[in-house]
Amino acid sequence: MARYDYDLFTIGAGSGGVRASRMSAAFGAKVAVAEERYLGGTCVNVGCIPKKLLVYASHYGDDFQDAAGYGWTAGGRFDWATLIANKNAEIQRLNGIYRKLLTDAGVTIIEAHAEIIDRHTVLIDGKKITAQYLLVAVGSWPMVPRFPGSEHAITSNEAFYLRALPKRVIIVGGGYTGVEFSGIFHGLGARTTQLYWNELFLRGFDIDIRRSLAEEMRKRGIDLRFKADIVRIEKSDTGLRATVTDGSIIEADQILYATGRLSNTPKLGLENIGVGLKENGAVIVDAYSQSTVENIYAIGDCTDRMMLTPVAIAEGMAVAHTLFNNNPTKPNYLNVPTAIFK
Repeated sequence: MARYDYDLFTIGAGSGGVRASRMSAAFGAKVAVAEERYLGGTCVNVGCIPKKLLVYASHYGDDFQDAAGYGWTAGGRFDWATLIANKNAEIQRLNGIYRKLLTDAGVTIIEAHAEIIDRHTVLIDGKKITAQYLLVAVGSWPMVPRFPGSEHAITSNEAFYLRALPKRVIIVGGGYTGVEFSGIFHGLGARTTQLYWNELFLRGFDIDIRRSLAEEMRKRGIDLRFKADIVRIEKSDTGLRATVTDGSIIEADQILYATGRLSNTPKLGLENIGVGLKENGAVIVDAYSQSTVENIYAIGDCTDRMMLTPVAIAEGMAVAHTLFNNNPTKPNYLNVPTAIFK
């Protein structure tokens, strides 16, 4: 009789969790994965893929204008609802692909919240399930800093499901998410303002690229303000009023915060069984993605190493090789490329 119900129990069916689960099953392990939201994680549902679809949509306004110079009679009226509906349909298709990948590999899918109650046991809907190894792959969640009126702001999660295209948008944040959403909303016709608290956005990228991009965004009509932040948001009869650090007021219909993400580890019970966590909730792991509890591993955004889909996939592959292919493997973080879509 088997000592445990499963060899590996994965919590989170994002890119990393799915890859680790599939590959572990391919190496002969008995695997289950729990997912309480949506298969595919952030990238598929509220990240890379829907954002790129919106980026593509935002380019067509310029394309129509350019086409006239080449003899085409082009034009048209943009409909936000159609874009979002088609985006949703594509995501549902991808959800189905992830489901098929798991089931074809023999992985059991449990669509519910899992809480770790001891080093080998998870609790799901009142039922205890045991595993030799537990893998935490719960991703991250966008955060909004607390200040007066911050409850009126949205994040990228909500931006993908807005009922209507806002006419006036404020984007707060200077990472790739903020920069890309500025391009999206501006390209679709919204009056767009982007704020960043420091002197220049896209920290960590080449300085010439950062300067050139800022110049081009301003040429296109985006109101780009550096060394600026919001100190208060108030509701008004016409939308939202944002008070900026310099005392100016900006009126908007939506205010989107792209100021970072926190590891999505609360309510998992990790701290109760001795798994070490950073102050931001990220799981502390070694070079092999092993936590401070020997049989518990963690990969992807929830470890706060590199929040990129291909990195999570590589970490998942490494864990599968380490645990079930007799091949201890460390992910390689050298020269990992990243890109901004404008």
